[in-house]
Amino acid sequence: MNLSMIRSAFPILQRRNYLNSCSLGALSDRAEDRLRGFVAEWHDYGASAWYEHWWGLLGELRGRVETLFAAPAGTVALMPSTSACLAAISSSLDWTKRNRIVTTELDFPTLLYQWKVRPDAEMVVLRSPDGVQIDPQQFADAVDDRTLAIATSHVFFTTGAIQDLAILADIARSSGAYTLIDGYQGAGQVPIDLPATGVDFYTAGPLKWLCGGPGLAYLYVRDALIPGLEPTITSWFASQDQFDFNPGDFRYHADARRFELGTPALATVHTALGGQEIVDEVGMKAIRARNVMLTDRLVDGSRAAGFSPRVSGTSATRSAIVTIRHPDPAPAVAHLLQRGIIVDNRPGVVRASPHFYNTSTEIDEFLEALGQTVP
Repeated sequence: MNLSMIRSAFPILQRRNYLNSCSLGALSDRAEDRLRGFVAEWHDYGASAWYEHWWGLLGELRGRVETLFAAPAGTVALMPSTSACLAAISSSLDWTKRNRIVTTELDFPTLLYQWKVRPDAEMVVLRSPDGVQIDPQQFADAVDDRTLAIATSHVFFTTGAIQDLAILADIARSSGAYTLIDGYQGAGQVPIDLPATGVDFYTAGPLKWLCGGPGLAYLYVRDALIPGLEPTITSWFASQDQFDFNPGDFRYHADARRFELGTPALATVHTALGGQEIVDEVGMKAIRARNVMLTDRLVDGSRAAGFSPRVSGTSATRSAIVTIRHPDPAPAVAHLLQRGIIVDNRPGVVRASPHFYNTSTEIDEFLEALGQTVP
């Protein structure tokens, strides 16, 4: 990994100590160049750019994401958001015989809201004994023949703890339930082989660790499931004969594109490709190794400074999301911003999230400045 070359590709790193990738990944020159190219093509070609350039880019992005997931061709759909992914999957499942969803208090609220608004859904929300993670046995105890799906996160946004997807898939499958994983905080910082895990559905997107910006999401569906699922919210992109423009005849696309919901955000398709190119070139193994090093330094350093990080106990089960307990996190984050250090706060914690483009010096600078925010 040529760190200086990588850092030079992200302009914000020359201006700020940026440790907030779990909110928004840094924008690269590569992604910005792609965006400028999109604008230029729009000026030069107008609508004909669809056929000359843009249509092929949709296929390229799906393919790159499938490679990231080690997934077969045709198993990834481009979606507007995680919410849209969840809605499409929810609408394609049979709720008449099973209606229980098992989720957790550590998951992002979107994952819970989807089921809360369904009058026919019964929710089981698992509580975390330590406020950091969920024991897989808790899922095993909660799943039964009434369970439609385990719906939970690959990486908890609240604590950065990484869940074992293969164990969760086995638990769900043993009772005839699905596994629906919110992977938005996992993709781009934790290597993933989705077919090997056995999960049924996985959502992700370019906003955070994939450095591609907002406005797009990715939905993986296990290939064996695709032919039997027919979402009841749909669009012309989901049609097998999309360009026949026949309003009297709808047939689902044969692959995961049957879940797509209209024209994707083309600007984000371009920036997502720019970010994905860099991730692919560096490689997920190298990204994970560097993030482990940075995270270990951050966790150990925060403890040495007298703080109490709320993280999983081992490097193998924690990601690059580090939440540090703080008596007054919002003013602390404001103080850090004045120092040119960008992090975030959540109730009771300051949250830092380094990525492969950060340095040990930036971690140390953050910890030194954080120490100035408490008496």
